[in-house]
Amino acid sequence: MGTASPDIDAVVFDFGAVISRTPPPEDRARIEALAGVPAEDLWAAYWSERRAYDRGIGAAEYWGRIARRVGADWSTATLHGLWALDVGSWLHVREDTTRILDLLAERGVRTALLSNAPLDIAGALRRSPVTAGFEALFFSCDLGVCKPESGIYEHVLGALGTAPERTAFVDDREENVLAAKRLGIVAHHFSGDGDLEPFLAGHGLIGARPAAG
Repeated sequence: MGTASPDIDAVVFDFGAVISRTPPPEDRARIEALAGVPAEDLWAAYWSERRAYDRGIGAAEYWGRIARRVGADWSTATLHGLWALDVGSWLHVREDTTRILDLLAERGVRTALLSNAPLDIAGALRRSPVTAGFEALFFSCDLGVCKPESGIYEHVLGALGTAPERTAFVDDREENVLAAKRLGIVAHHFSGDGDLEPFLAGHGLIGARPAAG
């Protein structure tokens, strides 16, 4: 059975924990081992400074701020290693989501990326095969504003030239989804439990998978 006529002109995807997997425990363990400080202190500092990193400060400044928070005196080689491990930890993709991206590409659906991401991860994603089919890539580090601030969504709508009610947005963080909905965007809270495909099928963007049975 075919899909209905789409009521969405473009689908905008978050990257972290939607297209990518959450950094796996083994990657986190490597970072903790290299850092050599209590894990609780490390991750508290990591997340406290992350918004500034996502807004565009450099990796040396970011990891330097973390070092000061945890009282570490990391060598340049250690700082480089922490940076490399961290960037790599965010680049493991979800096969189920990438399969859906392929389906959308086959249907000629316009897609874009909207990610709170630092310059280093944004640079990798601009060259990644998984983003090759996207019409546009929007990163907080370039715009100086992060989700869930309204300005970042307004920028995306303006750049794509789409009306909010004809733009779908997929994100795993509830606050980002709610902010998009307040602007009239058709936002979907991604849970990773097979909910993305029915959402897209319900808007006529892909065919619904037959029920098991």
